[in-house]
Amino acid sequence: MSRYQELAAATEKLIADGLLRPGDRLPSIRQACQTNKISPITVSSAYQLLESRGLIEARPKSGYFVRARLGRRLSEPAMSQPGSGSTGLAVSDFIFRILDSIKDSSVVPFGSSFPAPELFPLDRLGRALASAARQLSPQDTLADLPPGNAELRRLLALRYQSHGATVSPDEIIITAGAMEGLNLCLQAVTQPGDLIAVESPTFYAALQAAERLGLKVVEIPSHPRDGLSLEALAEVLAQHPVKACLSMLNFSNPTGSLMPDERKKALIELLRQHQVPLIEDDVYAELHFGPTPPLCSKALDSDGLVMHVSSFSKCLAPGYRIGWVAAGRHVELIRRQKLTTSLATSAPIQAALAIYLKQGGYDKHLRQLRSKLAAQEARLIEWVVRYFPAGTRVSRPQGGYFLWLELPAGCDALAVHEQALAHDISTAPGPIFSAKREYGHFLRLNFGHPEDARQEAAIEQLGQLIDHQLANSSVPIKNTTI
Repeated sequence: MSRYQELAAATEKLIADGLLRPGDRLPSIRQACQTNKISPITVSSAYQLLESRGLIEARPKSGYFVRARLGRRLSEPAMSQPGSGSTGLAVSDFIFRILDSIKDSSVVPFGSSFPAPELFPLDRLGRALASAARQLSPQDTLADLPPGNAELRRLLALRYQSHGATVSPDEIIITAGAMEGLNLCLQAVTQPGDLIAVESPTFYAALQAAERLGLKVVEIPSHPRDGLSLEALAEVLAQHPVKACLSMLNFSNPTGSLMPDERKKALIELLRQHQVPLIEDDVYAELHFGPTPPLCSKALDSDGLVMHVSSFSKCLAPGYRIGWVAAGRHVELIRRQKLTTSLATSAPIQAALAIYLKQGGYDKHLRQLRSKLAAQEARLIEWVVRYFPAGTRVSRPQGGYFLWLELPAGCDALAVHEQALAHDISTAPGPIFSAKREYGHFLRLNFGHPEDARQEAAIEQLGQLIDHQLANSSVPIKNTTI
């Protein structure tokens, strides 16, 4: 063998023996040259050979990483099939009972909606917050009333510009997190009893917001890879007086789906034809694993119908509760709604985030965060393949930090959730993501926490609980692996 083939074979053996695991970073080309006393072209050729075999992958500006070795490759879940017709909501009590179970720090947090705090630059943010507090004048507390801190809105407008969207700072309203933004948008375009369209499955907090406002929902089928069905949405818009479409187009919660660019364009055009506003919950867009961010819906918005909602909670500053709405034609109404509901968002925290963004380093942090999340995703998929029963299907998200699992027929996700809690393991069972409490044999798992000693054992325990449930089920199990 040539030198590059020898290096490739040695690295492949390390992967096969489990010394290099999915998500692990390989030595840089310079490090491999120094260690093996070979040329850069030899290392590059070896890594390219391993990449062609599907053993490793290159990540822009991050290096080479071991890919998940799926062994028996699991299928994706299919297109969802929610029940037809609109639904009055009564989900909050049901959801609160489940969410209370994930607050305990001793529980393995696969059911959490949040990434691990240690993934974020909290020290730098703390220093920025201290600086903002020292500089804050009494006048600043008034200046930061809605629409919010002028410098922060300017910096957000520049980030929109970098993503191909022209958004004026005057269109941006700072909110207390994305959830307040979603509530303000819904209040701006609906009245109690109105109908909104949501993808199914959908983030439970969107259902809670609709319930609080007395709205009805119609659930639109979606695919865990490409997102909501435009064909089904078009049929609903033609038949029902839909007042708004509420959706996550980028790395949705819970499925991790990413709507392709061409389908985004078709969605915006479909909604424009019906003059139905899009309320987009876009809190995961910065967490893309590929080299380029997904297409921003505001770049397609010529009519001001897109109300684009995002926040720093998932990608920079969890707990700071700073979000925003790029409100389009509804900006003045949403600004007034903000004033009459919560009055203002914390002035020192707005100023602190503006200081942090001006100092630079945000994009470097995002690159590091994406790399860590991609490695954690690969590891969780490896464990699911190893420990879950045949017939399990798993999503393949290209960003965010959630896996959507379809368990074999005969499984009861709520029962698995309750049994797992007895072993200090949290999960997010499928029914909390549906107005009709569907998806009874689905689970959402969070890979936003760095590996610790408990996690693999917890996935193995989950697999055993599912196996036990299947062994006592009368439903025939179909092997859906390929």
